[in-house]
Amino acid sequence: MKVLTEKIINSIITVPSFNNWGEAVIILFIYASIVLPIGFKTKFLFWSCQRSIETVTKILLTSLFTPAILEELFFRVLLLPDPRQEISTNTLYFSIAISLVLFVVYHPLNGITFFPAGRTTFVKPVFLLFALLLGLICTIAYLKSNSLWLAAFIHWIVVVIWLIFLGGYDQL
Repeated sequence: MKVLTEKIINSIITVPSFNNWGEAVIILFIYASIVLPIGFKTKFLFWSCQRSIETVTKILLTSLFTPAILEELFFRVLLLPDPRQEISTNTLYFSIAISLVLFVVYHPLNGITFFPAGRTTFVKPVFLLFALLLGLICTIAYLKSNSLWLAAFIHWIVVVIWLIFLGGYDQL
Protein backbone atom coordinates (compact mmCIF):
# COMPACT_ATOMS: atom_id res chain seq x y z
CA MET A 1 0.00 0.00 0.00
CA LYS A 2 2.88 2.32 0.81
CA VAL A 3 4.36 1.80 -2.67
CA LEU A 4 1.05 2.69 -4.35
CA THR A 5 0.65 5.76 -2.17
CA GLU A 6 4.15 6.93 -3.06
CA LYS A 7 3.49 6.25 -6.75
CA ILE A 8 0.28 8.28 -6.65
CA ILE A 9 1.92 11.15 -4.79
CA ASN A 10 4.89 11.17 -7.18
CA SER A 11 2.58 11.26 -10.21
CA ILE A 12 0.68 14.19 -8.68
CA ILE A 13 3.70 16.27 -7.66
CA THR A 14 5.71 15.62 -10.83
CA VAL A 15 5.42 18.58 -13.17
CA PRO A 16 5.82 17.64 -16.84
CA SER A 17 8.86 19.18 -18.49
CA PHE A 18 8.70 21.52 -21.47
CA ASN A 19 9.85 18.58 -23.63
CA ASN A 20 7.05 16.41 -22.21
CA TRP A 21 4.49 19.03 -23.27
CA GLY A 22 6.05 19.19 -26.73
CA GLU A 23 5.84 15.41 -27.05
CA ALA A 24 2.20 15.59 -25.92
CA VAL A 25 1.40 18.04 -28.70
CA ILE A 26 3.05 15.74 -31.23
CA ILE A 27 1.16 12.64 -30.07
CA LEU A 28 -2.09 14.61 -30.02
CA PHE A 29 -1.52 15.57 -33.66
CA ILE A 30 -0.79 11.94 -34.52
CA TYR A 31 -3.95 10.88 -32.67
CA ALA A 32 -6.00 13.51 -34.51
CA SER A 33 -4.55 12.51 -37.89
CA ILE A 34 -5.78 8.96 -37.31
CA VAL A 35 -9.07 9.61 -35.52
CA LEU A 36 -10.49 12.51 -37.51
CA PRO A 37 -10.52 10.85 -40.95
CA ILE A 38 -11.92 7.60 -39.54
CA GLY A 39 -14.44 9.44 -37.38
CA PHE A 40 -15.78 11.61 -40.20
CA LYS A 41 -15.82 8.73 -42.70
CA THR A 42 -17.84 6.54 -40.31
CA LYS A 43 -20.00 9.52 -39.29
CA PHE A 44 -19.12 8.89 -35.66
CA LEU A 45 -17.64 12.38 -35.62
CA PHE A 46 -19.53 15.35 -37.07
CA TRP A 47 -19.36 19.10 -36.62
CA SER A 48 -21.71 20.18 -33.84
CA CYS A 49 -20.66 23.13 -31.73
CA GLN A 50 -22.13 23.48 -28.26
CA ARG A 51 -22.91 27.17 -27.79
CA SER A 52 -24.50 27.26 -24.37
CA ILE A 53 -22.08 28.74 -21.82
CA GLU A 54 -23.62 26.51 -19.14
CA THR A 55 -23.14 23.37 -21.22
CA VAL A 56 -19.56 24.24 -22.19
CA THR A 57 -18.66 25.12 -18.60
CA LYS A 58 -20.19 21.87 -17.35
CA ILE A 59 -18.25 19.88 -19.96
CA LEU A 60 -14.96 21.65 -19.16
CA LEU A 61 -15.26 21.11 -15.41
CA THR A 62 -16.80 17.66 -15.18
CA SER A 63 -14.56 16.17 -17.89
CA LEU A 64 -11.50 17.28 -15.96
CA PHE A 65 -12.36 15.11 -12.95
CA THR A 66 -14.09 12.27 -14.69
CA PRO A 67 -12.99 10.92 -17.06
CA ALA A 68 -9.61 12.67 -17.19
CA ILE A 69 -8.10 12.66 -13.70
CA LEU A 70 -9.90 9.65 -12.22
CA GLU A 71 -9.43 7.35 -15.22
CA GLU A 72 -5.79 8.33 -15.69
CA LEU A 73 -5.11 7.82 -12.00
CA PHE A 74 -6.49 4.29 -12.21
CA PHE A 75 -5.54 3.09 -15.70
CA ARG A 76 -2.13 4.71 -15.93
CA VAL A 77 -0.78 5.53 -12.46
CA LEU A 78 -2.09 2.50 -10.59
CA LEU A 79 -1.93 -0.15 -13.32
CA LEU A 80 1.36 0.74 -15.00
CA PRO A 81 4.80 0.28 -13.48
CA ASP A 82 6.44 3.33 -11.96
CA PRO A 83 8.37 4.90 -14.87
CA ARG A 84 11.35 5.48 -12.56
CA GLN A 85 11.75 1.76 -11.78
CA GLU A 86 13.87 -0.66 -13.73
CA ILE A 87 11.62 -3.43 -15.09
CA SER A 88 11.88 -5.89 -17.92
CA THR A 89 10.50 -5.01 -21.33
CA ASN A 90 8.13 -7.99 -21.12
CA THR A 91 6.74 -6.77 -17.81
CA LEU A 92 6.27 -3.28 -19.20
CA TYR A 93 4.49 -4.51 -22.34
CA PHE A 94 2.31 -6.89 -20.33
CA SER A 95 1.32 -4.06 -17.97
CA ILE A 96 0.54 -1.76 -20.90
CA ALA A 97 -1.58 -4.46 -22.56
CA ILE A 98 -3.56 -5.15 -19.37
CA SER A 99 -4.08 -1.44 -18.75
CA LEU A 100 -5.29 -0.83 -22.31
CA VAL A 101 -7.61 -3.84 -22.37
CA LEU A 102 -9.17 -2.82 -19.06
CA PHE A 103 -9.46 0.79 -20.24
CA VAL A 104 -11.35 -0.25 -23.37
CA VAL A 105 -13.58 -2.79 -21.58
CA TYR A 106 -14.34 -0.27 -18.84
CA HIS A 107 -16.20 2.03 -21.23
CA PRO A 108 -19.04 -0.33 -22.25
CA LEU A 109 -19.30 -1.51 -18.64
CA ASN A 110 -19.53 2.10 -17.51
CA GLY A 111 -22.31 2.70 -20.04
CA ILE A 112 -24.21 -0.34 -18.82
CA THR A 113 -23.85 0.50 -15.12
CA PHE A 114 -23.02 4.06 -14.04
CA PHE A 115 -23.45 6.17 -17.17
CA PRO A 116 -26.49 4.91 -19.09
CA ALA A 117 -26.40 7.93 -21.42
CA GLY A 118 -23.24 6.42 -22.91
CA ARG A 119 -24.66 2.91 -23.32
CA THR A 120 -25.13 2.95 -27.11
CA THR A 121 -22.09 5.12 -27.87
CA PHE A 122 -19.63 3.25 -25.62
CA VAL A 123 -20.19 -0.08 -27.40
CA LYS A 124 -19.59 1.18 -30.94
CA PRO A 125 -16.45 -0.35 -32.46
CA VAL A 126 -15.23 3.04 -33.68
CA PHE A 127 -15.57 4.49 -30.17
CA LEU A 128 -13.68 1.52 -28.72
CA LEU A 129 -10.91 1.97 -31.31
CA PHE A 130 -10.63 5.65 -30.42
CA ALA A 131 -10.60 4.77 -26.71
CA LEU A 132 -7.80 2.26 -27.34
CA LEU A 133 -5.76 4.88 -29.20
CA LEU A 134 -6.44 7.47 -26.50
CA GLY A 135 -5.35 5.00 -23.85
CA LEU A 136 -2.18 4.35 -25.83
CA ILE A 137 -1.21 8.01 -26.14
CA CYS A 138 -2.02 8.64 -22.47
CA THR A 139 0.16 5.65 -21.59
CA ILE A 140 3.04 7.04 -23.62
CA ALA A 141 2.64 10.45 -21.99
CA TYR A 142 2.55 8.99 -18.49
CA LEU A 143 5.54 6.71 -19.00
CA LYS A 144 7.62 9.51 -20.53
CA SER A 145 6.70 12.15 -17.94
CA ASN A 146 5.88 10.17 -14.75
CA SER A 147 3.11 12.73 -14.30
CA LEU A 148 -0.60 12.21 -13.89
CA TRP A 149 -1.14 15.72 -15.24
CA LEU A 150 0.13 15.19 -18.76
CA ALA A 151 -1.96 12.05 -19.31
CA ALA A 152 -4.98 13.70 -17.69
CA PHE A 153 -4.59 16.80 -19.86
CA ILE A 154 -4.43 14.72 -23.04
CA HIS A 155 -7.49 12.71 -21.98
CA TRP A 156 -9.34 15.88 -20.99
CA ILE A 157 -8.63 17.83 -24.18
CA VAL A 158 -9.66 14.92 -26.41
CA VAL A 159 -12.94 14.42 -24.52
CA VAL A 160 -13.68 18.16 -24.42
CA ILE A 161 -13.11 18.61 -28.16
CA TRP A 162 -15.27 15.57 -28.91
CA LEU A 163 -18.10 16.74 -26.64
CA ILE A 164 -18.07 20.42 -27.61
CA PHE A 165 -17.18 20.34 -31.32
CA LEU A 166 -17.38 16.83 -32.77
CA GLY A 167 -20.83 15.52 -31.90
CA GLY A 168 -20.01 13.77 -28.64
CA TYR A 169 -22.50 15.74 -26.59
CA ASP A 170 -25.24 14.99 -29.11
CA GLN A 171 -24.45 11.27 -28.93
CA LEU A 172 -24.67 11.18 -25.16
